[in-house]
Amino acid sequence: MRLHKRQNEILASVKSRGACSIVELAAQLQVSDETIRRNIKPLVRQGLIEKVHGGVVLSQNQEPEPPFEKRMNVRVDEKKLISALVAQIISDGDSIMLDTGSTTAYVARGLDAHRNLSVVTNCTEIARTLAREPSNRVHICGGALRADDWATFGSAAIDFVRQFHVNYAILSIGGITDAGSFMDYHLEEAEFSRAVVQQANKSIVVADHSKFGNPNFIKVCDFDAIDMVVVDRLPPENILQEFREAGVEVITGRQAEDN
Repeated sequence: MRLHKRQNEILASVKSRGACSIVELAAQLQVSDETIRRNIKPLVRQGLIEKVHGGVVLSQNQEPEPPFEKRMNVRVDEKKLISALVAQIISDGDSIMLDTGSTTAYVARGLDAHRNLSVVTNCTEIARTLAREPSNRVHICGGALRADDWATFGSAAIDFVRQFHVNYAILSIGGITDAGSFMDYHLEEAEFSRAVVQQANKSIVVADHSKFGNPNFIKVCDFDAIDMVVVDRLPPENILQEFREAGVEVITGRQAEDN
């Protein structure tokens, strides 16, 4: 396992639990306690985690991703606007892949008037929403089920999506940096999203304006791996310029607004 990947997994575990012991991390990653201690030093120096006796805790400066149900009730108007824009892109009979996220969950709701969709997702909420239409064919990935959003992850989920090729991949993300990268909170989400991109003719990132400039920690991909972004308002000029240079089409409902 490469060092940076191990550090990503350490941070993901600490974010999901709030705190982890050295012994727990060593057992999870199947390495020695000393290896874990070496790996956490750069994370401590960066202020991402804090060392305590026998383990590590999430830094006070690092907020974990809010629970899924809470995110479903935040920036609802923005997510509904984004879902309406995506509904104009997707046609009846299209094949789509969606990853888990509150914004993609709203996209699924926004496709309620569509028919004959072929759907692949790792999110049970999205699968349940789109399976209500009898003409849709909905496939849900196997894998380890996460308690927060009942989404599946791991090698089984990735192997499953690799059996399909779709018109569109629709991805939620945790951040859009001015350095030209899409970011996320969890390693397993980033790995799943990268696999989905490989199986689609076109890839779409859906994100509300709170994601602009949010670095998070785990890189999903660079801008040039994505064909279009659907946002509720235009991003800041520096990010917009990065999109232009990467050839990313920006679809938005309204112009940038003053904060």
